[in-house]
Amino acid sequence: MAEVIGWTKDQLLSGLEEGRSAERCVYGEDAISAAKWQEIAGSPHFADMVREVEKEEQLLIQAPIPELTPELYALYEKTGNRLLYEDVYFQRRRRLATFAILHFLYPSEIRYIASLEEIIAAILEETTWCLPAHMRGQAIDRNIDLFAAETGFALSEILAISGEGHLSIPLQAAIRREVDRRLFQRYLSEGPYHWETADHNWAAVCAGSIASAALLIESDSDRAAAILEKAIATMGHYLSGFGEDGACLEGPGYWNYGFGYFVAFADLLNRGTGGKANLLDDNKVRAIAQFQQRCYLAGNRPANFSDAVPVVNVHLGLSDYLASNYDEVNYPPLTIRASFSDDHCWRFAHALRNFIWHRPEVPRAESWLSGSWFLPDAKWLVSRYTTTAGRFGFAAKGGTNHEPHNHIDVGHFILLADEDPAFAADLGSGEYTADYFGAGRYGYDCNGAQGHSLPIIGGHLQAVGAQSAATVLEAHTGEAEDRFELELASCYPSSGLTSYRRQFSWQKSSERPLLELRDTFCFSGNPAPITETFITRSKPEVIADGRISLQGERHAARLEYESGCYEVRIEERTYSNHFGQEESFTRIYLDLREDRIKGEAAIELVFQFTFLE
Repeated sequence: MAEVIGWTKDQLLSGLEEGRSAERCVYGEDAISAAKWQEIAGSPHFADMVREVEKEEQLLIQAPIPELTPELYALYEKTGNRLLYEDVYFQRRRRLATFAILHFLYPSEIRYIASLEEIIAAILEETTWCLPAHMRGQAIDRNIDLFAAETGFALSEILAISGEGHLSIPLQAAIRREVDRRLFQRYLSEGPYHWETADHNWAAVCAGSIASAALLIESDSDRAAAILEKAIATMGHYLSGFGEDGACLEGPGYWNYGFGYFVAFADLLNRGTGGKANLLDDNKVRAIAQFQQRCYLAGNRPANFSDAVPVVNVHLGLSDYLASNYDEVNYPPLTIRASFSDDHCWRFAHALRNFIWHRPEVPRAESWLSGSWFLPDAKWLVSRYTTTAGRFGFAAKGGTNHEPHNHIDVGHFILLADEDPAFAADLGSGEYTADYFGAGRYGYDCNGAQGHSLPIIGGHLQAVGAQSAATVLEAHTGEAEDRFELELASCYPSSGLTSYRRQFSWQKSSERPLLELRDTFCFSGNPAPITETFITRSKPEVIADGRISLQGERHAARLEYESGCYEVRIEERTYSNHFGQEESFTRIYLDLREDRIKGEAAIELVFQFTFLE
């Protein structure tokens, strides 16, 4: 990787010119061959995927292209609402992805090319390809955000794959002109942009999309090499946001997103330079490629820390491409394949690669295999355990309270089984608004400590910031038991704590696992009041002193603790999820009685989550 990151413009130019002189295709035959698309259209292995695209066409063909109005654009500044404008924006990208894929599958169908040309023309006329939420303080004729870059990449791919004789000549010229004006010229002359040195998904998506578009449609090799040089440098910054364990702190959805665009660019770059510039030949990239198979707990339910949603289906294209390039990467189960309509942003790069990178012929397991992993840089422990009784998952995190898409959640944990509502839940991401990324961020239950399974000490929630961090005391993964112990006193700077140890024991010696949680508090003076808090999506019911039933749909669990020590409060809550839909959860408060802590030098509290037959 270091050799590629350090490539000069002249080296890239040489590679490009060699590749172009040999007339190498930057895709390979899977993308441009009419015979290959005909094979996909008629293959039983792709039948469900093809039907999903055809279903979208039936829904779209009766409706006009929705209009992006100035009034919709202005809503974000006026109210902080993002969803109304973005819904229309993404509906237009939905049409683009649908009719482009259908055109590749059925190139002789006039109605598909006509509908494709219609939506391309509409997108080319948009005042900006950027979203209002990304435009604060930015000049409309200079900014490049995630979605502007994605749009330019999508149009360039459609143009490159369609080839001569499909899209009208004026439309082809208009695509080249607008991608050049909105991306290439701005990238080369208007920056630097904030994302050029970012260590998160913005870097990979923006730089990767622009450089991929240049590889596809920029005829001037010198200019393309200048774009590639800048983009490759940005990829170095992107990769610096990962530890050597490969964990994506933004969660599996953002792994799909940012790393997906990184891999798409890396593939095109490798092909476009005749194999000379290979971003994938790197140990850290290899580790990042394994993150997906290490972060799932059961089925399509990952360890959804940070702004990750609770259910994330896998993109078969990206997954199969990585598995075909790295022996350590597993082909994922087909049962959790992302459908064509799963991505509400309708990203064409992912939709296309789900067809051209999918490997239907390879053997793969029906579900994720059991396994446990400690990710030392992220300070996560993730474990899934499958028996005849079901599929069970447990995850806990250390880390800090200053991470990408940060939540206040150091020491928080997840416990679930099969498709049941999580017994110990992470709410994931809420609805993105101006305030969600502003001063009010931690007032949202899904982001603040109050929405995580963490204690309240002396009336204090965990503090925000990098200094609020976990020290890992033990991290053991084994066939029969996983153990994870953290020191968390720094997360409660005003509580009087000298030590707070949280220890998890995930016991897997029987058909149904057991989770034991042990919290040990030491104070510099008199102990402060302690309230243990647990977040659940199951239905809790106090069945006896020291026992709370947690009822799922298939499974049931029991939360057990020392009787006679706590006052129990159960609070029903709602929040607006990432898609603007209201969801409910339950917060269980266990207030430790004063007589239980009086005169104690160290307070040890033990809780067990037991799955019932």
